[in-house]
Amino acid sequence: MNQPPAVDYAATSARPGWNELPAELQQALVVALGTEIAEAGPSVGSGFTGGFAAPLRLADGREVFVKAAADDMHAYGAYQREAELVPALPRAIAIPPIVATAHATSDGKAWFAVAAKRIHGRLPGTPWTETDFARVTASCEVMATSLTPSPVPGLESLVQDIESGGLPVAEFARLRDTGEDVPDGFQPWLPHRLDELVKLIELYPEALAGTSAMHGDLRPDNLLVDESGTCWTVDWNWLGLGPAWADWVGLLPVAHHHGIDTASTVANSPLTADVPPEHLDCWVAAVASYMLTALHEPPPPGCTPELRRHQRLMGWTFLEWLAIRRGW
Repeated sequence: MNQPPAVDYAATSARPGWNELPAELQQALVVALGTEIAEAGPSVGSGFTGGFAAPLRLADGREVFVKAAADDMHAYGAYQREAELVPALPRAIAIPPIVATAHATSDGKAWFAVAAKRIHGRLPGTPWTETDFARVTASCEVMATSLTPSPVPGLESLVQDIESGGLPVAEFARLRDTGEDVPDGFQPWLPHRLDELVKLIELYPEALAGTSAMHGDLRPDNLLVDESGTCWTVDWNWLGLGPAWADWVGLLPVAHHHGIDTASTVANSPLTADVPPEHLDCWVAAVASYMLTALHEPPPPGCTPELRRHQRLMGWTFLEWLAIRRGW
């Protein structure tokens, strides 16, 4: 059987170093932080953009993690959105607090930087272990409780996002209607299940409705487990409204691929025990369709080719998990 690609989530980005940032932005950060930068660490390798992301040690002894981007990158708006949202989120969730933000202009470009408290931790799920899966699951349960109903007003719902095309989930319908071959490397049964997949996704107005604030991009590289076992969640710029269970369910297919017994967990978890199976399958099918969208196109400006490998891994594992659940 075909297998998905391996993705090293600690090495998916290509980011500039501290010395490559404009002097104007560096100085703006010094002013915003209220002290000089004593030392800059190397940029992290996680994520799929070219935005700056690295730890800084400050002259007053504090450690912060700084992300920065120019206005010609997708990350520019994402970092600003995160800086707006994080202070509004409940303290029950382990989220690195925002310390400062900074704006600067250099060579005609606007720059934005956001500094958060640095968390010394590692990425879970590389691969998934029973211990890390239990820690992340417990964290997702806290998130679901704390974010239901949403403490942040004015969020767009998952249903609205699908209806507007902001979250494109029509790839399976397109493949079915055009007769185009499915991308190479996926399950051989996929061409014969397109109609069933489309019908599952069509359940979204009911299946994916909800009043919970969703992280919306919960992946292993957006999680950190520190030495005490606390699971921290980062990168909150995709916050939207949806079911309380959706973020956690989005982690299950890869966990299953790594040998975690997700079937019994789904049956017993307070997040999913009372959720209709068709609703869970609708979400899994929608994510899989999204992941197969634009698979052969160049990545968006500012993103690395590893984004497409990530899509392949996610698409394959989501389809495999769905096949097991539905007996395909």
